[in-house]
Amino acid sequence: MNHLLAKNQPQSFNRAWVRINAPRVYRFVQRKIRVESGGIDWDRMTRALDPRYQRQWTGSLRKKAKPYRDQAEVDTVIQHYGNKLYTFISSQGKEDEHIRDVISIVLVRIAQKGNISAKQEIIKLLSSTVDNWIEGNPKLSGWRGYDPLIQTRLDCCIRRYRYSGSFMRYVFKTLEYAAKGLKPLIAYSLDDTTHFRNRC
Repeated sequence: MNHLLAKNQPQSFNRAWVRINAPRVYRFVQRKIRVESGGIDWDRMTRALDPRYQRQWTGSLRKKAKPYRDQAEVDTVIQHYGNKLYTFISSQGKEDEHIRDVISIVLVRIAQKGNISAKQEIIKLLSSTVDNWIEGNPKLSGWRGYDPLIQTRLDCCIRRYRYSGSFMRYVFKTLEYAAKGLKPLIAYSLDDTTHFRNRC
């Protein structure tokens, strides 16, 4: 695929482009690269591409999905990756970060189909990672105290994520850029009466 994309230089490409221009690749992906919940795992295929081509992947235009609940779809993913969910709380290196991305993208794609259960699950998992980012990275420290707004941002990231690069990097950058417009929230200790005396 990298050779074909380098040769043809398309401004963008999707599954239809692959089917027409690389039928052998399409047939291989259709047979061998599947997601746990069924269907072709195009994200896995595009993650294997040279990074310069990943952003050119457009997937397919999605109609607004009709919301539904299907915990079984989520459970299939959780059972498959159950022993790797710790990566959302504490990732130990590049391999953990990669598997965290794989899990998150699988759940995001299910959520984008309208599965509310999947959206709730990925937001729950992301919340642990985001909390660690806020505590450990000055670029996101401005989000302290903005928990409801963080949930809204995560929901937007899930809906808007399209290309097959790192979803976690996409979330981080989204929060980083948005943090620049946040006003720091000031918290006062109930034991500290200085603030209240000064206001009187």
